[in-house]
Amino acid sequence: MTISERIFELLRQRKMSQKEFSERTGIAQSSISDWKRKKTNPVSEKILIICEVLSVTPYELLGGTEGEGLRSNPSEVMVISKESEIGGLVMDYLRMDKSFQGRILGYAKALQETQKKE
Repeated sequence: MTISERIFELLRQRKMSQKEFSERTGIAQSSISDWKRKKTNPVSEKILIICEVLSVTPYELLGGTEGEGLRSNPSEVMVISKESEIGGLVMDYLRMDKSFQGRILGYAKALQETQKKE
């Protein structure tokens, strides 16, 4: 299955129209139609936003697999939307002074240790 075929299958599963997909990704509807008509794939610069909108990993979109298992290495990269709760937390953290960032990391480590003991 090609990348564009996976995208259209995911759109079908999520009951998302091409118009809504276009609005959420910022990709022109004509480009999306071309993927279907001409059997082409999206440009690489759009893969991460497509994954975010469709709630899939790049591994799922590009390879049709979850990217975890016996033959794959764990990913060292995460894609997080700035609009999500976690994304907002990361953005707040990045705006902090380095000393406050260190304190936050210390608190997080202490909480992890407390959780391990429970």
